[in-house]
Amino acid sequence: MITKSAEPFSAAIRELTNARNLLVVTGAGISAESGVPTFRGAGGLWRGYDATQLATPEAFAKNPELIWEWYRWRREICHVATPNPAHESLVEFERAFPRFLLATQNVDGLHARAGSKNVVQLHGTIDEILCKRCYRASKNIDDPFEPPSKLPTCPHCGKLARPNILWFGESYWEGVLQKVASFAHIADVCLVIGTSGQVWPPIALALEAQKNGATLIEINPTSGELTPKADIWLQGPAGSLLPALWSQLCS
Repeated sequence: MITKSAEPFSAAIRELTNARNLLVVTGAGISAESGVPTFRGAGGLWRGYDATQLATPEAFAKNPELIWEWYRWRREICHVATPNPAHESLVEFERAFPRFLLATQNVDGLHARAGSKNVVQLHGTIDEILCKRCYRASKNIDDPFEPPSKLPTCPHCGKLARPNILWFGESYWEGVLQKVASFAHIADVCLVIGTSGQVWPPIALALEAQKNGATLIEINPTSGELTPKADIWLQGPAGSLLPALWSQLCS
């Protein structure tokens, strides 16, 4: 097991070299390097609104036009963005480890577009809609750059649909957390990348992995709530550190 005094990068390489089961938890910071604004950082406001005022069932019920205007703006940004070297390196990590699971808080779809396969979308995806009446999820077929004037409707029953994204005040979908929690019990290493540590229970899953013997490695430019709890903190952007880790592992 590593010690707090160990040189962080070398310690991370050693732990990853000896690992077989890798759990990765990603947050907004990894996509910020691709130009996707974060809720809690600079650019988190939209037309003076905070995300916590918009991403709620109550806000959608009160003004679905406003909420869809915000999500259409966000969806266009996500489609303009492209996976960065951090996303691409995680694809290589997935191919290299016998057992791998990536749990992301992000809804932008950049992990899948980079080529990651074993991904759990903890908070849903911006490219799906959810019917308000029959509760079926469907692909959002609207052009992200030229959406129609009418709001998205369910292809099954024709009723108004909302983004298929977990909102503040809502419970996680059945089975989502359980899948990650199950993997957390067998993980040898847990990488937490680009998250503020303020979103629970995803961070609780990383701590659960650590409790069960996994080395908890945080990759972030600045310290956060998770940093004092991490076994190793690699300070810097994921777009530089993950390719460097992969290069060292290959050598």
